[in-house]
Amino acid sequence: MKYADYIERIEIDSLWSGRRHVVWSLDRSVNILSGINGVGKSTILNKVVKSVDQNGDIVNHLLRGVHLTVNPADATHIRFDVIRSFDRPLVNADTISRMDMSLATELDWQLYKLQRKYLDYQVNIGNRIIEELQKGDLQAAQKYSAAKTKFQDIIDDLFKDTGKTIVRSENEIRFSQINETLVPYQLSSGEKQMLVILLTVLVEDGLPYVLFMDEPEVSLHIEWQQRLIDTILELNPNVQIILTTHSPAVIMNGWMDHVTEVSDITDNA
Repeated sequence: MKYADYIERIEIDSLWSGRRHVVWSLDRSVNILSGINGVGKSTILNKVVKSVDQNGDIVNHLLRGVHLTVNPADATHIRFDVIRSFDRPLVNADTISRMDMSLATELDWQLYKLQRKYLDYQVNIGNRIIEELQKGDLQAAQKYSAAKTKFQDIIDDLFKDTGKTIVRSENEIRFSQINETLVPYQLSSGEKQMLVILLTVLVEDGLPYVLFMDEPEVSLHIEWQQRLIDTILELNPNVQIILTTHSPAVIMNGWMDHVTEVSDITDNA
């Protein structure tokens, strides 16, 4: 199996029941889809996401009326993650509550799953560090631990106004605040949202992949909205971001040229 580094172009045969053909040429790094409510921003994003199965297989996307042109052209799979604004009560809360009584919202459930991925990520990084130390290559060992340290530094900086810091001696995510230890489910919705986004980016381990985000600014403070794209790219420069947004703040830090209006990529089929 060969993985794509990024998506070059998206074509959708019909956006709504045979109407409106979509052609969108993408930037390698950042792509922002804008438009008023009801023009199809989320619909476009959802169609693209559904064109790739859970294993990242893009071979059968034509059957769904979506064509993805990827780089390299002969890639059959793509790594991707999806971030949505989902701070709402869990639908299956009764089942999940038996696992952990502190899980109450969709954000909590996402954090729960990411905690498991974070533990796996640390095991993989740890094994690589040990291997390099056994070779006597201290510089290579330090390089492997740099991304996790950067993630912790970024979170501490973002959360500094509330006095929260990551407990770095713990394998799972924990926070210290005024001599009290907090689990992620005790954070505010905005803090949870940012933690979900950055954990999602971190556990991809620096690999090229596509991060789809549907209005990620919901619940985020305006300063965090402004820093969002830069922070993601700082944590993994190999990511390709494809997002929808209503917020001018998200594009304020030099990303205006990366905005595409839905009307510019659609026509009547």
